[in-house]
Amino acid sequence: MNQNNNDRISIQVGLSGYSFRLETEGQKHSSDWMSADRIFTTPELQKRYDEVEISLFTPKTTLVPAQFYSHEDKRRSLSSVVRLSEADCVDSVELPEFGAVLVFSNNVGETLSKVLSESVLTIDGSKATPLPEHFYMLKSLSRLSDYNKIIASYMDGRLYLVIAQGSSLMLCNSFVAPDFTTAEYFIFLAMKKLQLNPEVSTICFRTPLDMDQEMSLYRYFKSVELI
Repeated sequence: MNQNNNDRISIQVGLSGYSFRLETEGQKHSSDWMSADRIFTTPELQKRYDEVEISLFTPKTTLVPAQFYSHEDKRRSLSSVVRLSEADCVDSVELPEFGAVLVFSNNVGETLSKVLSESVLTIDGSKATPLPEHFYMLKSLSRLSDYNKIIASYMDGRLYLVIAQGSSLMLCNSFVAPDFTTAEYFIFLAMKKLQLNPEVSTICFRTPLDMDQEMSLYRYFKSVELI
């Protein structure tokens, strides 16, 4: 079995498929958006890695201040902001850098994340736990040097958006956006409410942008980056 030293793979999973980013020996490689039938024929998914991250695009998330979080009440906390079915499992993950707990459900009508977590293993054979896209967006904030930190992802007709100023988290939410123009509307609406000027701000996307989308953002923002 192939084993890669100091290798890392990050996989994003949505209802329409998945993509991955591979970091090996200082080199980075990103895949296109791929369909589920390619999981068992993609060489990069047949190896073991030092680190495996699986991000799921789930809108069923909420941030709860740590001092108000109760493990017994996590389902009630989530159901107060999103619609849950009786079959939806609710879990949580701590974000101590924000003094908060991310409460979430991964039940969004897909099975890809489970298949990938069982197929793409770490070198010691352990499985990665799929976590919400919002979790990895929040973790990415610390790597941004700008004072205005804006991270977005757009997938399956939904915009995921996280905004911070310095070390202060201002927004963590998602919005139904059937097209990219609608996604831009929500970005600018959020920035207006937070009194942020896009002309002096960089927006970072964790999902791929086509040329038209990138050029549209460049009309308003100082810079557009893919992270």
